[in-house]
Amino acid sequence: MTDFSLQTDDQGIAVLTWDVPGRSMNVLNLDSLRELDALVAEALADPAVKGIVVTSGKKDFAAGMDLAVIAAMKENAGDEPARGLMDGIMGMHHALRRIERAGMEPKTNKGGKPIVAALPGTALGIGYEIPLACHRIIAADNPKAKIGLPEIKVGIFPGAGGTTRLVRKLGAMGASSWLLEGKTVDPQAAKAAGLIDEVVPADQLLSRAKEWVLSAVGAELSKPWDRKDYKMPGGTPYHPAGYMTFVGASAMVNSKTFGVYPAAKALLSAVYEGALVNFDTALRIEARWFTNILMNPSSSAMIRSLFINMQALGKGANRPEAPDQKVRKLGVLGAGMMGAGIAYVAANAGIEVVLVDAAQDAADRGKAHSEGLLSKGVSRRKVTEEKKAEVLARITPTTDYAALSGCDLIVEAVFEDPKVKAEVTRKVLGHVGPDCIFATNTSTLPITDLAKASDKPDQFIGIHFFSPVDKMQLVEIIRGQETGDRAVAKALDFARQIGKTPIVVNDARFFYANRCIIPYLNEGVRMVAEGVSPTLIENAAKLVGMPLGPLQLIDETSIDLGVKIAKATRAAMGDAYKDEAVDQVLFPMAAEGRLGRKAKAGFYAYDDKGERQGLWPDLARRFPLAQEQPSLQEVQERLLFAQVLEAVRALEEGVLTDIREGDVGAILGWGFAPWSGGPFSWLDILGTPYAAQRAEELAEAHGDRFAPPALLEEMAERGQSFYGRFSPAQAA
Repeated sequence: MTDFSLQTDDQGIAVLTWDVPGRSMNVLNLDSLRELDALVAEALADPAVKGIVVTSGKKDFAAGMDLAVIAAMKENAGDEPARGLMDGIMGMHHALRRIERAGMEPKTNKGGKPIVAALPGTALGIGYEIPLACHRIIAADNPKAKIGLPEIKVGIFPGAGGTTRLVRKLGAMGASSWLLEGKTVDPQAAKAAGLIDEVVPADQLLSRAKEWVLSAVGAELSKPWDRKDYKMPGGTPYHPAGYMTFVGASAMVNSKTFGVYPAAKALLSAVYEGALVNFDTALRIEARWFTNILMNPSSSAMIRSLFINMQALGKGANRPEAPDQKVRKLGVLGAGMMGAGIAYVAANAGIEVVLVDAAQDAADRGKAHSEGLLSKGVSRRKVTEEKKAEVLARITPTTDYAALSGCDLIVEAVFEDPKVKAEVTRKVLGHVGPDCIFATNTSTLPITDLAKASDKPDQFIGIHFFSPVDKMQLVEIIRGQETGDRAVAKALDFARQIGKTPIVVNDARFFYANRCIIPYLNEGVRMVAEGVSPTLIENAAKLVGMPLGPLQLIDETSIDLGVKIAKATRAAMGDAYKDEAVDQVLFPMAAEGRLGRKAKAGFYAYDDKGERQGLWPDLARRFPLAQEQPSLQEVQERLLFAQVLEAVRALEEGVLTDIREGDVGAILGWGFAPWSGGPFSWLDILGTPYAAQRAEELAEAHGDRFAPPALLEEMAERGQSFYGRFSPAQAA
């Protein structure tokens, strides 16, 4: 079976169709790349062929490159992985350059055959880099399609010529948002931005592509950068306008990445250096920087966590054996911020939703939340009025528990109080069928205890959504002591239905995400109490890749919530409670009404509109700065080790059962330094011997909370890595 097929019609037009057998979306691997190259060469050599249309046999064109190809390039090269990568990448450049040159005579650009890309739908990554090498790009008018180069989001950049071609096409400034932000847009927006040339009705796509092939002449058959009169839009680095572009780009990259994402810096280097030379030399420069990135452990970790692991988890890698558990009718209890958000994402995914609250006006407000989000989508042309009406029609706001009849999944999202949750659980069970799965949305309360309100604890499970529900991609599924496999399968299938990435953890205090993020917050507060500069704390966090400093994050989530959690934790742990130093900072602030952003007063000062105005000036007076400040690295290591050691303890205790879930959950759940690939990937980058040693040093200097867990010490002694010991392949 082949991925590409070639058919020439009676007009002499060769249609090269990409259709990977057994897959819903085309992806490129080394074998299919060779196949593509051979068929293009065959068509160019055939005198009967007047031109080529490159298209797809599927509803979309292509999702990108099979990233396992990169690993294969490294492995096949043996002791010279960089050479293997460089050779493999140059092979891609050779194949796409063959398409681009299309048999033209090198000096005159004559004698070539027109090649057009006809895109029926989504074209991402290599799926857009191939069309970029064609002489024209025509897309079907498919509003669901996405076009662009999102590679930067998984720690790499377009390395099959996409970087060089897009910069040559749009100029460095014009290409920056597509390359540095990984933006993807629908065909109409792509045409407006200059990414593609035409948008036509879907039923006219192939006929229009053939029409263009038969009419293409002269300059249409060569790319601008292959002509002698070519000038880069916006100017090259030594052009007055271009100079300012590159100075600004460098500043923009560093302001957004804080220097911790190697792909962004390498991309900028490839663009800058490539702009100084001819096109073919620029391709080689791009390949070198791409190889450099692929050899960087950060990029390897990001690819593994944000692409390979995330895909595996999204497809149900840890789903128990059970029949299909697709949700048909969902009941949501509580129409507050979380409940309303859950109702929206479910209805948007095509699920009928009953939204129950104690008061009808509260239930109606919950539905109005969906209307607001959909109206915003309409204003941005991302949602049609018809789609908005369909989604809203699926949500029934009510106070009547009898309306829950027929629901196969209930998600309870009422106030975080065990008594309140138990009361609504018992109410619901009187109205739903015997097979209905009951899920509680909680971030802290033990699932096993909450399940006592149910007469079927095997059908009771925790589903922890993150706020805001419509934007946060992670869902933490918590298995109680008696939770059955069907309940887990139901929760996983529901998460897949609503487009979320799930992780499954076992019941324990704070589950996984919160037990790791709370030490991060607490460490920031501890340092304030010690006299460490709050500015140093916040900037150290951002400079190591955390999206928010710990003090800002406490303000966002509210200081009184921190106080509530501290009191509950102290009551549960008794003498084992070790966070008194944190309480001495948070409790007085809460007592004074400095509750965070919602009160316009916290660790930060705010204006009347709630906009941050910088750190609270009195903070330094209340907690005087120590004469000797710690180094940036010391602060960063305290903030990171506070999180990763807790992740190791979660694995050690069986709360986590899969390190892939630990890494993906950390990045998606609380933004743990994405450049690292997650806590376990970061420890692998450091090496367990160094990590254990550094943890011991931190414990000696700052307390037992940094003491390396026994598992980490054991792995350090054996020289083991987490992915070497706990990867699914190793476990098998």
